[in-house]
Amino acid sequence: MRYSDFKIFRFDFVSLYYLIYKIAQDMNVGNTVFSQLMSLIPDYELRKCIDRYRGDFHARRFTCRDQFLVMSYAQLTSSASLRSIEAQLTAFNSKLYHAGLKVMSKSTLADMNEKKDWRIYQDYAMVLVERAKVLYKDEYYRLGIDNMVYAFDSSTINLCLQLCPWAKFHHDKGAFKMHTLIDVKNNIPNFIMLTPGNVHDTQAMDSMPVEAGAYYLMDKGYVDFDRLFRLFQQQKAYFVTRAKDNMKYSVFKVREVDRQTGVISDESISLTGLFTAKKYPDLLRLVVYEDFAQNVVYRFLTNDFTLEAITIAEPYRERWTIETFFKWIKQNLHIKTFYGTSQNAVFTQIWIAICDYLLLIIALKMYHIEQNLYIFSNVIGQVLFERTPLNELFDKTIINQNPEDDRQLSIW
Repeated sequence: MRYSDFKIFRFDFVSLYYLIYKIAQDMNVGNTVFSQLMSLIPDYELRKCIDRYRGDFHARRFTCRDQFLVMSYAQLTSSASLRSIEAQLTAFNSKLYHAGLKVMSKSTLADMNEKKDWRIYQDYAMVLVERAKVLYKDEYYRLGIDNMVYAFDSSTINLCLQLCPWAKFHHDKGAFKMHTLIDVKNNIPNFIMLTPGNVHDTQAMDSMPVEAGAYYLMDKGYVDFDRLFRLFQQQKAYFVTRAKDNMKYSVFKVREVDRQTGVISDESISLTGLFTAKKYPDLLRLVVYEDFAQNVVYRFLTNDFTLEAITIAEPYRERWTIETFFKWIKQNLHIKTFYGTSQNAVFTQIWIAICDYLLLIIALKMYHIEQNLYIFSNVIGQVLFERTPLNELFDKTIINQNPEDDRQLSIW
């Protein structure tokens, strides 16, 4: 046999092996729902994150991957405590092997949450973000804006200051903030920063990644003209926020508007305040818009002068997408129940919850599941040990009919 023939034979064999592997993977024959979901984890990338912080150094029985799987199981099943996690794993002991889980005592899990570096799961969440962005890059956006559109906001999660002295807020209360930059088009978090509750929202803007040409939707709590000029105007990025009532300005130019669309006025303005004029010396655009549905008037402030006035107002409504994400994190993944009190334990749980969120939206896309994310998350927690393919979870076709029933007479 010639060497060229051997190369062709070897190529065909590898291709056939890969094809059989993919078919078996897609069929998910015998795999539990939990193992199918966790099979979306890129093990190589997780291993790099673990090695970066020496997460498995001196690890004997349980690794960081075991910790991730157990914590993900706890999040998806809404486990209330470490004792509850241990009891559930013990009760399902016969099913854990096929799901990739291990029985882990509450003391072992608590110790791992205290000592394993939470940055392992922060870095891994960013890996999943990039994977989700690739899957959702061609999603349709109803507003027709070609540029990237992001929403930036924060959510305060309360904690007991006596148990968590690191989470200082105010008035003897404890809390920490989750500052999130989310892709409005795809509902994918691109940047998340966790800080103590006493850190002001505008300080998180300094760490936020800014892309030239992208639009950033923010509430008026982020109106800091010095940062708006440095971070957005000078980097040729666009922001859309709400003007404060005490903002001092002079009108430079007035544009005609169609009041039937809800736009009341569209003006180019310059700031006249003693300090604000120095912090932001360029022109700004002020669009006044009335929401007929809620009977509310909004004053939008932006540095974009090319889009139509109504197009400036419409994307701001999409800012509530980030509230949907926060609601998901707080309620659907039951973040209010923490399995530890130290900063490392709390941040570990938060980042693993974010990883689970990303795994679910990746599963929706990869398995072509035509279902709402909230319904999918609520259902999947009840069927983690079922051996049903993920893409058939919501299939209404009845496939387990007994043919002998058709031969029986009906007496009614």
